[in-house]
Amino acid sequence: MGSAQEAQACLAFYRGLGRREPLHDLCRAVLAFLEKLEQFAGGSVKRCKDKNLEEALLLFQELSKGLWELDDADVLPLVRCVLAFQMETTSSSSSFHKLEQIVTKLSEGKESLVAEEVNKLMSSLTESKQVLSPGDLQTVCMFIEESRLGRHHWRLSLAPLLLLRVAATLNWVLQDPTARSGEWSYITVKTCLQLFQAMSKEVSPLVWSEAENSEIVQSILGSLLQVVMEQTANKDARLLAGTAVSMLVNTAAEPERGARAVLTLFQLVDQGPGELRFGELKVETSVLSSDGLARLVLTRGLLTCCKKEILSCRLDSFPPQACLLLDVLFPAVWAVSEGQKDYHYYRFQVFSLWLQRILECLPEIWKVKESRMLAENSELLHRLSQFIWNNAESPVEGASEFIHSSFQHLLEIYRLECHRFEDLERPLYEQFLQRIITMPWQVKARYFPLCAILPYVGTEKVLDTYKDLPQHLLNCLSTNHLCPAASDVYKTILQQQRKHWIAGEEPATEEELAQKWALHWLPTLARALTSPISFLQSNASNYLLVWTLRLFPASYALLAESCSGGDSAHLRAWVALLNGRKIITGALPLDGETLERLCCCLHSREENIRLAALGLLCCSPRTNQALSEVEVHLLKEFLPLNLNCDSSSFRQLLQAAVKKALVRLRDSALSQLRSKMQSKATERSASTDPEGALAQAVDFVEWLLQLSISFLTPGSNYQRKKTALLLLAAVLETCTDTWSPARKKGQPPQNMAALLSWARQKGCWDFFSRSNLLAVLSCLQDSTNEVRELASELLIRYFPPAFPEPIAVALFERAQEAVSSPRVQEAEAGAVLMKTILQKSDGSTLKRLFPEGKAAPTLQHRGLCFAQYLLRMLQAHYAMACQDLLQAASTNPMHGASSGIMGKETSELPCPFSLLQSCQTTAVSCDGSGVMAALRRCLLEVPEGAVSMLKGEHVQSWQELLSHLVTLLGDISTFLLGVLQSRQGPNANQPAAAPSFADMVNAIGSLIMLGKGLEQQDGEDSILLSEEHNLILTCCWVSVKEIGLLLGGLVEKILPLAPPAGPEPLLPLTVFKMAARVFQEVLLKCRHWGAVEGCSMGFTKFCSALLNHPHAELQAVPRTMLAQGLELLSGPRSSSITRRAAGFPMLFLCIVGGEDPSKARPLLAHCIQTSLALANTPLPQNWDQTLDLPQVSALHVLQTLVRGSGLGTALLQYVTPMMALLLKALGSSSWAMRNAAIQLFSALTARVLGPKRSRDDSCAQDGVSPQAFFSRYPQLREILLGELHSALETAGEPEGGRFHLCPSLHAILTLLAKLQPGADGLSSVSTCFLEPLLQLAGNPIYAVRVMAAKALVPVVPTAEYGKILLRLAGDLAKQGGVLSHNTLHGRLLQIRALLAYAADTNCLSPDAMLSVAHQMEGQFWLVTPAQQCPLIRSAYLQVISLLAGSCTQGFAKRFREVVSSELDSLGPGQKARSSKLQVGSAVFHQVITHFLCKEAASLAGAERVGAVCLLLQGADVDIQSAILTWVIEGEEERSKDLEKSLQLTLLENLKSVLQGRRDKEFLKLYLEALVHLCRNPSSQAQDVFHKLLGPAAACVDVLLSMVETESPGPDLLFQALSVISLLLVLGSKLRDYPLLERWCVMLERCSKSISSEVLRLAAARSLKLAGADVVQSALEASCPSLLSVAVRVMNMGIYLLQDEDQEVRREASVFASLVQHVSGARPKDSCVFIQGNRGLVCLLHVLLEKFWGCQETFEFLLRHLPTLDLSNILTELKANKAVSLYKEDEPNVFAEPAVLSRLLLPFLLQLLDRVPASTQLCDFAQRWLKATGPSILHNLQHCKHWWSQEAIAPLHMKALGCAKVHAAVTALLVKATLLAHALDGLERTHISASEIHCTSQELRSELVLVQELLAQHGMAPTFSLDYGITDTRFSVRAV
Repeated sequence: MGSAQEAQACLAFYRGLGRREPLHDLCRAVLAFLEKLEQFAGGSVKRCKDKNLEEALLLFQELSKGLWELDDADVLPLVRCVLAFQMETTSSSSSFHKLEQIVTKLSEGKESLVAEEVNKLMSSLTESKQVLSPGDLQTVCMFIEESRLGRHHWRLSLAPLLLLRVAATLNWVLQDPTARSGEWSYITVKTCLQLFQAMSKEVSPLVWSEAENSEIVQSILGSLLQVVMEQTANKDARLLAGTAVSMLVNTAAEPERGARAVLTLFQLVDQGPGELRFGELKVETSVLSSDGLARLVLTRGLLTCCKKEILSCRLDSFPPQACLLLDVLFPAVWAVSEGQKDYHYYRFQVFSLWLQRILECLPEIWKVKESRMLAENSELLHRLSQFIWNNAESPVEGASEFIHSSFQHLLEIYRLECHRFEDLERPLYEQFLQRIITMPWQVKARYFPLCAILPYVGTEKVLDTYKDLPQHLLNCLSTNHLCPAASDVYKTILQQQRKHWIAGEEPATEEELAQKWALHWLPTLARALTSPISFLQSNASNYLLVWTLRLFPASYALLAESCSGGDSAHLRAWVALLNGRKIITGALPLDGETLERLCCCLHSREENIRLAALGLLCCSPRTNQALSEVEVHLLKEFLPLNLNCDSSSFRQLLQAAVKKALVRLRDSALSQLRSKMQSKATERSASTDPEGALAQAVDFVEWLLQLSISFLTPGSNYQRKKTALLLLAAVLETCTDTWSPARKKGQPPQNMAALLSWARQKGCWDFFSRSNLLAVLSCLQDSTNEVRELASELLIRYFPPAFPEPIAVALFERAQEAVSSPRVQEAEAGAVLMKTILQKSDGSTLKRLFPEGKAAPTLQHRGLCFAQYLLRMLQAHYAMACQDLLQAASTNPMHGASSGIMGKETSELPCPFSLLQSCQTTAVSCDGSGVMAALRRCLLEVPEGAVSMLKGEHVQSWQELLSHLVTLLGDISTFLLGVLQSRQGPNANQPAAAPSFADMVNAIGSLIMLGKGLEQQDGEDSILLSEEHNLILTCCWVSVKEIGLLLGGLVEKILPLAPPAGPEPLLPLTVFKMAARVFQEVLLKCRHWGAVEGCSMGFTKFCSALLNHPHAELQAVPRTMLAQGLELLSGPRSSSITRRAAGFPMLFLCIVGGEDPSKARPLLAHCIQTSLALANTPLPQNWDQTLDLPQVSALHVLQTLVRGSGLGTALLQYVTPMMALLLKALGSSSWAMRNAAIQLFSALTARVLGPKRSRDDSCAQDGVSPQAFFSRYPQLREILLGELHSALETAGEPEGGRFHLCPSLHAILTLLAKLQPGADGLSSVSTCFLEPLLQLAGNPIYAVRVMAAKALVPVVPTAEYGKILLRLAGDLAKQGGVLSHNTLHGRLLQIRALLAYAADTNCLSPDAMLSVAHQMEGQFWLVTPAQQCPLIRSAYLQVISLLAGSCTQGFAKRFREVVSSELDSLGPGQKARSSKLQVGSAVFHQVITHFLCKEAASLAGAERVGAVCLLLQGADVDIQSAILTWVIEGEEERSKDLEKSLQLTLLENLKSVLQGRRDKEFLKLYLEALVHLCRNPSSQAQDVFHKLLGPAAACVDVLLSMVETESPGPDLLFQALSVISLLLVLGSKLRDYPLLERWCVMLERCSKSISSEVLRLAAARSLKLAGADVVQSALEASCPSLLSVAVRVMNMGIYLLQDEDQEVRREASVFASLVQHVSGARPKDSCVFIQGNRGLVCLLHVLLEKFWGCQETFEFLLRHLPTLDLSNILTELKANKAVSLYKEDEPNVFAEPAVLSRLLLPFLLQLLDRVPASTQLCDFAQRWLKATGPSILHNLQHCKHWWSQEAIAPLHMKALGCAKVHAAVTALLVKATLLAHALDGLERTHISASEIHCTSQELRSELVLVQELLAQHGMAPTFSLDYGITDTRFSVRAV
């Protein structure tokens, strides 16, 4: 009897027993316990099951003592029930263990009873069965492992019963191929292992002495060895079998006998099949695998579990002093480590295990060996060290951990041996340290050995020897994947240093320790914390700073002093330092200076500073530490300003920080609540204290809730809505009592209900109110998937189980309309709505939604109801399309194959013209993609659906529904693909390739003409597709994608489900074959990548589900598809599908990607081998280039497989043959072959070298070293080397003017260049490439010489750089010598490449640099005119630039004279002195120019600076452009003198440049350089400008005329406006009103949202340069015209601060920061740039405080209110007109008119308060009131009427999700509030407003009624924005 039946019987028994009065309480407790057990068994989520079982265990512990008093008969039902549950949980060890605890408790009082029942259950497993099933074996294993009583039973029944059954089972499994490779073999071997381990005493005599049942154990051993040896067996089973055999060895009582058995095992592996003597057992073996895994399996098993005594015992039959571990296992380990290339993880594991066991057995080994094992220069030490270093960079997952442990074991073994044998020198440590130092810093594998060796060498020695370590650690912090390694090194060094310093003779104080630390690390850490590189700064804070403050707390003061600056880098460092201190001490200093600086950080323009400051406020070392009042105030000030940030990471980190604050508030409130409950005397006073932690917590959470809800309206942009939802999620997750089974941590505290009750008594925390529900529901209609998904998740997880019925009905009607929309976003929103309604509906709601369900006696499962309804809707849409086709075919028949639609045959092929017609007439689409999306979500994303499918009363209904669904989807896919192919005629059913895009357009065009009743016209083609074309194309592609996703997800979900009747799948095989056909058709006949990708995701799930299913017939479906695909791949094609073979390769990727990654991949191997063979097939002689060749398709298949992320390392074993293939294909005569080979090469290099870790394609830290690479792929080295030699042989003198090319050469050089240099010497595996690469320096192709130089860098070991450089320099020809120009140029390129890398990594000593410089000085002629090739002269000049610091002064002087004279010969308009134009001369001159500029920047000096300025004035235009480019792009530090001189020169020549009007590119470059130099106007720039006041000031007018009258283009206009702004400031023209007016008009034109991004950025940059000065000048002059310009300037700033481009907003925020500063009369130098939203508020404050009297202020602010007519918008909404396929984008998607309106309201109200003080303001207010008042009142009445109609509830729901409606409503409320306030002011001054027919009081009353009405429908946000405006008494609640 199963657990369910036992539970029911048990419940009935104890209900009856409970009627006895003495047993009533006990039985009630038992019933509660049984109910928990039932809940445990019925749960579908593991966390829920565990929670219920844990609660059951607690209940049983309380009632267990009462059970002991009952009779055995009364306890027996409970015992049987618990054991029944335990028998069904053998697959879950945690559940079994908890139930075993219950059984143990039961047996404490009734042990005999429980033992008897356990014996019965165990006996039932083996009594009537000869072969045990996997379930039986699992039960046996679990009871042996976890159950005391079970173990006792099997110990008594071991021989012969259990052993006999296990032997028979193992023998049967090995005879069945399917069972042998499956789970059955694994669990059988596991049972053997459990028996040998748990019952070793009972097994031992059966093995090591002659016993009665030895032949059974002998059979088991033979079977286990067969598993070990057989290649066809399950890999995991083979590994476990090795462990089982080793465990059998452990049963030997005498270690020598066990060792002898091990020896015979390895002899068997080495010598082949034969007889094995194992103790007293004799086993014949006849099978030996060829894959080499047998040795690995046995070695791993022995090293894992074999006893130490056996491993270390002396071997008698071996030479003297031989032991098993060293003389038998080490050769096996070495053979596995060196030879086994297929199981990399396990070979590294075996190597590490061997060293670990050596370390454990070291004393015993010394006794046996009587000498050192790792003596200096010993072969063993050399081999161990070499293996570790060779594999230190292995890309195999998990290998690094084994290599690390191996290195640690080796060091410790060496230390112990040196100590034992008194070796004080210990040279190995020094060798390892030198090896580490010589490795490039980019190699991650060097840092763990450094950490490991530190305790053995000491930090002082390491820091003295490794001088560059601090800098290299900083380099690592700039590289993401190296950060943890650098942190470990730093932490280890600090720990060792502190330990060493504390252990000194005199105890040191913390301050003294900090001073010692500072000597080594303070400059390094301070530089990192204040670095301008945000990545370095952040990592230094996260990794280094924390360990510094933990180990040296007194270092805080030293670090604080270094972070005292005011720039952004110092602020970020200061916040990080403060944060680290708070984490350690728990306290935050809030003195005045700290608070002021913290506020600056919270409002900083830089996101990382704001986030760090927020984290500082929210974090705490204790979660129950309450927030201070200051922290709460700062949070309330910060959060509203940071809701619309662009960065997704910012939003996530913001949510995480706020969640920490909420946890602190919650826990501190709970703590106070507990203390209140404990002390009733203080309860009343504490609960009424508003300043207490409890009240503060509740108030802040309520504030945050209202803030989040108020910005969920469609009037907010995506960023604000997403942030608001994240904050709402944080509130609900933290402050509700909802238990989330999906979360491991973060569950609500146990006493959360008490806090919720207290908060609700105070009128707060009504999280699930109607208004909140409607606000979240509005997000379900959002156009972005992220917002919809998050809103749906919150509704499902936290809100009450069912929506209110009216809301659910209205929402369902809206969902029906949305899923039928032609717009993809709306259809997807409708699908989310459907899923959410499904999960939030109860029985009464279902009856309203589906009236046909009322008559049913019992309503079916809600998931089934929804699925049936959606299926009918999909059928209706499809039938509508078919019906319209038949009508069209009546006049224009289409001949083609018949198509079965829902069981009805039609003689015509359906077409989707009905979709087109319906979309043209209504807003509803009939394509069905939205319905399919809804079906997918309802069937796959609702957990209850799977449970319902297994219920007996629903199984048949689900089977019918799913079968019909798959059939319908197949018909729809055939229909849609047929439409795109325009299949007609007798060949319609033949398989076809994907049609071209032109074919699709023509097919759809024919359908459109046919549907309109028009003849096909051959008129002129349109470049753009029509709306009808787009409509049908979108319908087809989206529907096909949805079909793939739905089918794949459906099969993945339902295949594991089996109905109660039996183990067969829920659906028959034909359904799965039909789904397979659909996938095959789509992937073979579809070209749209989005559809292919979506279908591929579903197909991968489909194949994975089938391949991992136990039924052979289901497994055969994808295998058959693969065979068919490979057959099609090799067959001829009738058309071309080119472009990476369209979706064809994805067919193969999806099938092989579905294989279980933990097992062998036969399909992958077959697919790759077939593709390799096909691609290697020679091309036919007469191939057609218009058709796809099978060889090309095979290459595309291989490329797709390599790019597939799901295949992981399984492809690495095929790298070598694929590389050989592509190198051969690169030389093919077919362009398609070469193109496919290039793509395969790109994919293959990315796979073997790992992902890019930097943007630079040639960045060294992206690759692995040649040593690691070629150790991983040894055969690849020979292939590449052979190709290089072949290229050298074919390259030679050109014949007939033609070169001999090697097509594969560039690919080989590219691959080598992507490696990174290693630390090995010239004996390295990569040095064989050295000579070929050096010879390639003379290649006649320029690109080959360049790539050969790049490839040389990683090939040469870093320790040999100096020698190779000297060799290359010595090989350069002397003047007059014979050496080809190509070779000379190539050698120089190689020297430059090596020197550049050496300079970056500092791997060359100063002496080596001097030697190379001396050699290069001897080749001085290479830069003189004696060398006529400009490219050679350029290369030599670049080499000397890299050696500049090592050259002699005399050489440097001569060198400079030569290069200067070269440019001196070039005047304006002149070219090279040679009469012939030379290739590369322009490059040479540019290199010279940059050299001179760099020299002037670094060495300064009047002569050098003057020379550069002279070149800028009078040289050739190319030279001038080179200097200007260097100014703009140069990253070098420029001296003040050079900057000043360049500024002066540019300003002096500006007028002549403008008058000359040379090409616009040069003018743009000139202006950009000028702005770049003067980007921070200073007193120095003012001094320069005053010298040129007249000429430069005239340039302003010239530039303004140019931008006004000419059309200079956006880029030149950008630079011109920037220069104009700069000159206005520098030339003191800020009070020249005509100039300012012209400038202002241009900026207003550029700042409009319809302008291009470049022009808007130009306007923002101009405001940044001159805007604040204009405002300051206007304030000082108090001139009305200047005040008007200032107001316009700030108005532009308000617009630009809302721009959709982030860079525009950043520039505008600088302007706002400067305006805030100058309005407060502060110096500009002390300005801290503020965030854009803060800047917007500041501008509004300045306008209100400084410019309130200007009429333009009120006028411009009113213009920011949306001018939307609510009446018209609601009329359009109700009309439900046809919608276009794509919604027209707003000019500025970032702007939020509704939010801005709410923000402006308090400012406008205060302006109205000042109307009496300004006549102009009063007049304008009256004009505005007369012009807008009547329309406001009309719209207010219309609004009230429209939302009062209950009959249009679906329209209300549609309006809830409409952004225009929300913006119009918000604007209306704001305007109505302003109107009421204006009327109030006029009434007080007795001025009449005849146009307004109501008083201000009447209007206010009407406004309140409208607000309340809107609030009921979720249309009126109730949160009031307050940004420091104190006078807000007139603001309305809704706004």
